[in-house]
Amino acid sequence: MTTSLAPHNRVAADVDARLTTLLEKVVARDGIHHANLAIASGDGQQRWAGAAGSADPDGTPLTPDTPFFIASVTKRFIITLVLQAHERGELHLDEPITASLPAEVTDGLHVFAGTDHTARITVRHLASHTSGLPDHFEKPREGTSLFEQLAAGHDRAWTFDDVVRMGKEDHRPHFAPQDLTTDRQRARYSDLGFQLLIRIVELVTGRSYAELLTDRIVTPLGLEHTWVPGRTQPVAATPPPSRLYAKDRPLDVPRMITSCNDLISTTGDLLRFQRALLAGELFDEPGTAGRLTERDNVLRNAFPLRYGLGTMIFRVNRLSAPGGRPLRLVGHSGATGTWLFHCPELDLHLAGTIDQADGRAFPFRLMARMLRAW
Repeated sequence: MTTSLAPHNRVAADVDARLTTLLEKVVARDGIHHANLAIASGDGQQRWAGAAGSADPDGTPLTPDTPFFIASVTKRFIITLVLQAHERGELHLDEPITASLPAEVTDGLHVFAGTDHTARITVRHLASHTSGLPDHFEKPREGTSLFEQLAAGHDRAWTFDDVVRMGKEDHRPHFAPQDLTTDRQRARYSDLGFQLLIRIVELVTGRSYAELLTDRIVTPLGLEHTWVPGRTQPVAATPPPSRLYAKDRPLDVPRMITSCNDLISTTGDLLRFQRALLAGELFDEPGTAGRLTERDNVLRNAFPLRYGLGTMIFRVNRLSAPGGRPLRLVGHSGATGTWLFHCPELDLHLAGTIDQADGRAFPFRLMARMLRAW
């Protein structure tokens, strides 16, 4: 096993040793092929990044600078575009999605208990997973789920129209759009909702998703190793992304990766993005970043995670947290074992991946261990 530490690491020797040992233990586990971890203080003065294992079946060593498919961590970028569009008056969070999306998309999109509730769904419903819309990645009425197909290495492509069709024909809504004036709402994770958000932002701005990401986030922040696969390229010379695996079996699913609309990035770029996002650097109004956590609803299909707007909230219990006090992790994870979170109580940022097709739960156990090691 090859272990690579970033040359710019700046932590005490004992912290470096604990984090390096943790990294090597992670990759020594059965079913984990490689891992790429990073943690940094809020001001960036203390930082550590390391990688272990090989990036691909050819044995190319994984390094802290190796890019990777970030999966649903991309939702942090999508909600940033949504809030930027809200600030610019291009859309409003409380307007119905029928105001932006064409009838061929919205007709019959949310039929629950015999009633079409689509006209009640707002942009805020989609961003907070409170619309009741299904997740097209989950098991359909017949056949296998996209999650299962990914783990099996079944590469397939789909379009936005396919996603809408799957939402209407292959899945059912779980509940009616929630009353957002109440303190708590039912929430259920829905990738379909965020694909609709991408299309709404494209329609109200008259620009493509890739153009918006480039002009409003990637270029202003100098994210040289972040791109939309199949649509944009990294600014600087960048090594190929690390491969996804199903345990020790490499997966070759480029069409699926492109169809997801999710980004490829590095831990360094992700941490830079998160610091700028939370500091309000990507917004014009000082209160906009606070909207990310304006809600705190339990995700029914991802308990114990909670959700704001494009933002997961995970509470580390006292037994797992350093110092025996409860801590929060605020950010987002992805189904392939990716994560980008901030711990407000310790002012620490964490990012990384294990590149596993069924890696959804692992980041949360690992991040608690990273906090203790720090």
